[in-house]
Amino acid sequence: MIRRLLIRPGAIGDFIVSLPAMEVLRADYTEVWCAEQNVALARFADRAISMGQSGLERLGVLPAEDVVERLRGFDSIVSWYGGARVEFERLGLPAVFLPALPSGRQHAVDFYNAQAAELGAARSSRFPAIPCPPVKRQFAVIHPFASGDRKRGPRAWFETMAGRLAERMPVKWVCGPWDSLGNAVKIEDLYELACWLRGARVFVGNDSGIAHLAAAVGTPVVSLFQTGDEWVWAARGASVLSARPAPGTTISSPCATRY
Repeated sequence: MIRRLLIRPGAIGDFIVSLPAMEVLRADYTEVWCAEQNVALARFADRAISMGQSGLERLGVLPAEDVVERLRGFDSIVSWYGGARVEFERLGLPAVFLPALPSGRQHAVDFYNAQAAELGAARSSRFPAIPCPPVKRQFAVIHPFASGDRKRGPRAWFETMAGRLAERMPVKWVCGPWDSLGNAVKIEDLYELACWLRGARVFVGNDSGIAHLAAAVGTPVVSLFQTGDEWVWAARGASVLSARPAPGTTISSPCATRY
């Protein structure tokens, strides 16, 4: 039996665009070490723990014999972490260290899929997918937040979108654990949030991990890009529209591209 460890740190969106590649890298037994909030999304794995729980940060700094023992229990380690950690590489583990950030303008999903293919994995999907129980789609979701202020579009734009959508369906605003917005829906467990987003007819938000989450459950997504490269980081799904203010225009008249 092949025991494989996948080490994938990173934010919500980083993890989701890596899902197709990680899924085809599954072995007889697969364990994932990732950011704490993403543990709930590693449903393809036999076990998933947070990077903090793994103890990897203790390597070369604090006593870490227990961590080394756990690492040596795997026949294969595929890691998007540790390539620059000399003490990690010197352990002589059966590890492959992969670049964590895409190069050029190749979409992130395709970039990670190409990495998996180079390791001999089977063909992977171009759409990240998080299976959730079927539910009737009944409402619109507005998520005006993102990981940084520069990535957030004007609140007035989202309020305008909410007003237009409210003419056709109920509108629900959603925010994350560290955000604050009136009576907005707040669901901390990402898998539970994914299942709730499955009930939306459309998701409107910024370039954020939650936009990737909505796309991964098949919800139509409109995401607003203020910064960053949408050709690389746009949510990938069957019905995704990425919008950016066209040169010389305001946010009220964006250009849009499907991904």
